[in-house]
Amino acid sequence: MRLDKFLGESTDLSRTEARKVLKSGEITVNGEVVDKGTYVVQEGDVVRWDDEPLALIGLRYIMLNKPAGYECSLKNSAYPSVMMLLDVDKRERLHTVGRLDVDTTGLILITDDGQWTHRIISPRHQCDKVYVATLAEPLPANAEAVFQAGILLHGEDKPTLPAMLERVDERTARLTIQEGKYHQVKRMFAYLGNRVLTLHRERIGSLVLDDSLEPGESRYLTPAEVQELAAQS
Repeated sequence: MRLDKFLGESTDLSRTEARKVLKSGEITVNGEVVDKGTYVVQEGDVVRWDDEPLALIGLRYIMLNKPAGYECSLKNSAYPSVMMLLDVDKRERLHTVGRLDVDTTGLILITDDGQWTHRIISPRHQCDKVYVATLAEPLPANAEAVFQAGILLHGEDKPTLPAMLERVDERTARLTIQEGKYHQVKRMFAYLGNRVLTLHRERIGSLVLDDSLEPGESRYLTPAEVQELAAQS
């Protein structure tokens, strides 16, 4: 990889800024100053900027405890993006694995690995997503059967996949689904004539939201968590 591209990949420097840093003599490779962006970095080379070692960022897998009031998007909006909660380089490369509504809280995954994302969000891979909903009205007696049978939501041409509903109390439910249609959980409860007051995602596949993370906090997934979630999806 060319040195100027290496700098762009491993730092927040633009290509133009990388050239200026190179010309200033701030970059060394294996202890020698290199000022040309065309220099080809080989495997095993040690690149330093002002004596700080640089490394390619690589693929990242992040768990975030999403607070209410944040969007899962990088587009300009009335609400800030969840990406603003992350203190990472090259934030623009990242995307959320599916989305949570602005007022929905809990587990959101963030990555720059598109294939990994697809395995998790595709209904074909049947990866469970578990939510806890508090409701405006008590659940009807047939709620479990209705959700298990699938619901043809307004504007859709196919019913939802079978979903598992667990009553926590008369106005609180734990719902497991395997897809992510627009406002799906809220629309499913609306089909029952109910309204979701709060919605919190606590699990994706076997990955449970880390209870040590306060709202707005995040951590990197372990390699084992990354592999396990991909294997389940």
